[in-house]
Amino acid sequence: MVERIVAACDGAAKGNPGPAAWAFVVADGTGAPQRWQAGPLGHSTNNVGELTALEQLLAATDHTTALEVRLDSTYTRDAVTKWLKGWKRNGWKTAAGKPVANRELIQRIDALLEGRDVTFVYVPAHQVNGDPLNAIADKAASDAARTQQAAGGTAADLPVPDPVRASPARGDRPAASPARKRSSSGGSRTLSARFPGTCPCARPYAKGDKITKVGQSWGHPQCADAQT
Repeated sequence: MVERIVAACDGAAKGNPGPAAWAFVVADGTGAPQRWQAGPLGHSTNNVGELTALEQLLAATDHTTALEVRLDSTYTRDAVTKWLKGWKRNGWKTAAGKPVANRELIQRIDALLEGRDVTFVYVPAHQVNGDPLNAIADKAASDAARTQQAAGGTAADLPVPDPVRASPARGDRPAASPARKRSSSGGSRTLSARFPGTCPCARPYAKGDKITKVGQSWGHPQCADAQT
């Protein structure tokens, strides 16, 4: 029996407002990603993307199982953990007497939370060695916002987050940028895999193995060489 589900959700809007999307990734109790999903929202805001991601995640997971939700949106976290009861008590008005923004979306989330054991964990976005599930959800939402295409899959085809560069300490002089490793195929950079996966050649690679772009996916550098 599954005792707990760990998941992350995120939204994106290119321009805010602009082309927007939502995404979530669901892991097992140990935090290993199992499946992910993303969807477009047309022209909308980042807050709508964030809230929709949570709504979609709640709808796609077992309501009888404890759920840990990791998210980088303090707005979404506070909306459902701090402000929701007051909004309902005040007839869906803010403390200033104004209508609550995104009311219908928040009401749907409220209904999905009813009777569920859900814990919300805030995780900062775009951090070196940050939360890996959040990084996957962020990448999936960003891609869906850009393409306005729905996407989804399993642990075998997780979105690969873009590398995050560490910010230099204040007062430090910028160091020369290190040369990126390149495969012998002459173009694609290599990265250390953050999660295990499967190369287009059908052979797996482990977490920490060097991987590079192989066609439209990621896999062994030697497989990229074989395509040239």
